Amino acid sequence: MSQLVTVPNLFSLIRVAAVAVFWWLMASERTVAAAWLVVTVAGTDWVDGYLARRLGQVTELGKLLDPLADRLMIASAVVAGIWADVLPGWIAWPLLVREALVTAGALYGWSRGRRVDVLPLGKTATFLLYGSVPAFYLVEGDVLPWLFGPPAWIAGVVGLVLYWWVAVAYGREIVAPTR
Repeated sequence: MSQLVTVPNLFSLIRVAAVAVFWWLMASERTVAAAWLVVTVAGTDWVDGYLARRLGQVTELGKLLDPLADRLMIASAVVAGIWADVLPGWIAWPLLVREALVTAGALYGWSRGRRVDVLPLGKTATFLLYGSVPAFYLVEGDVLPWLFGPPAWIAGVVGLVLYWWVAVAYGREIVAPTR
């Protein structure tokens, strides 16, 4: 039980729970608050991993929860962004398709006893998208559009390209013969 209940795992669970708060904010039409929640979750993305390494509490559950929190928040922000007409479709739809494919691939790999480690380039892509998606929300909420608009587009395009690049790498790793 001590391998499950760790400070980093609790932190990851809080990040997962933040997804429900995000949906409540969106349902309440509080788009700007929802954007800032995504920024907060993104800004704390590294904390659970840092704590796990620093405290010597790296667990298999933590290795699952950290990317799960990222995937749930990004997918939620993209779905809500489509629903609220906040995100450009040519960024949002490829992100959703990629999330579905990577999730299916991860489940397939897991069913075969394989776990694919997060790639540094994947962390970079996630960071860019974690910046881009809420920036689009802030622009929609008329929060400094001149400041948040250009980075939303630049980080969105670059993040999307990297996200797909990494998805292909994950796919190769999942279907590669076991060594």
